[in-house]
Amino acid sequence: MNDFQFQNPTKIIFGKDQIKKLADEIPANAKVLMLYGGGSIKSNGIYNQVTEALSKFEVHEMGGIPPNPEYEVLIKALDIIKEKNITYLLAVGGGSVIDGTKFISAAAVYDGDSPWDLITRQKPVTDGMPFGTVLTLPATGSEMNSGSVITRREMKLKLPIGGPGLFPKFSILDPQVVYSIPQRQIANGLADAFTHVLEQYTTYPAQALLQDRFAEGILQTLVEIAPAIMKDNNDYDAAANFMWSCTMALNGLIQKGVPTDWSIHAIGHELTALYNIDHARTLAIITKSLYTYNLETKKEKLAQMAERVWGVTEGDTQEKARAAINHIEDFYQSLGIKTKLSEYTEDYRGTAEFIAERFTERGMTGIGENKNLAPDDVAKIVEMSY
Repeated sequence: MNDFQFQNPTKIIFGKDQIKKLADEIPANAKVLMLYGGGSIKSNGIYNQVTEALSKFEVHEMGGIPPNPEYEVLIKALDIIKEKNITYLLAVGGGSVIDGTKFISAAAVYDGDSPWDLITRQKPVTDGMPFGTVLTLPATGSEMNSGSVITRREMKLKLPIGGPGLFPKFSILDPQVVYSIPQRQIANGLADAFTHVLEQYTTYPAQALLQDRFAEGILQTLVEIAPAIMKDNNDYDAAANFMWSCTMALNGLIQKGVPTDWSIHAIGHELTALYNIDHARTLAIITKSLYTYNLETKKEKLAQMAERVWGVTEGDTQEKARAAINHIEDFYQSLGIKTKLSEYTEDYRGTAEFIAERFTERGMTGIGENKNLAPDDVAKIVEMSY
């Protein structure tokens, strides 16, 4: 097991009707900016619950944060923060809103030339305006981690930002919000969380026995509850396990003491930036090809996953590894998610070369857990995903 440090300061408030506890978590004299997305919270009752809970606070609002939160939209919040003397941020939404709020949190206290520098300099953010979250869409785990991914549409870029200053102070997780989520978004959430675990688990053995069992438990839970939550998202127990699995998949715990990959995400982000494909679906597009291409270096963990998650007992290590890859793709497809780029766009030719060029330009000459995937390798993986 590798050496590690672990600290996660986010307070989780989980269960039915917990939004009413908002007022207990925000400082009494705070001036709050509530951030949300396209407005679905106003039709599903969450907006009313939040505003009622914050009735004694001075609250201002900014809606319209899009999926794949866009820099050009997010920086508009800085004018509101300055004009209204905002002291606290509240993200009411899914991963995109929470990711966007993290960037706003950092930008609100940044004294450099441009907030964009926070992203391009690629240094950990150590300070930000305090914020909490009310999770409305389980998927990304952003409600309990310090990472974020921001899009700059005119540059066709999707880049990360993060650091110890960007943990939410608290996050409220009420599984009842799942009742109003469209099936497509539930499928995306399942696939997103599943791939988050894969990126931290499907590398090479590190003798981190407990971490492996944690990861396998999340994978098993997602596979088990997927049919139930896809059939009936009003199943509270399935919704609760879905929500908590998404959070646990990326709150930092299962990555401690083990090597991690994240090359699926690095390539997937490019597909979202280029074609505006849902983030989770870009991961499903890349996973099989990347694991097939890297079979030799990943076969031991893939075989272990085949045995422990899907009960595969026949075959040698390589055969079990291939079985795991097929089971992963079958899982994505069982959610109604297509797994080839050509199923999303007719303009896929040349994508592999374009992404490889971008990786070269950014100095991303060795990605993955072994830092050995060069841009040429990335191009081959993308081609296999057509």
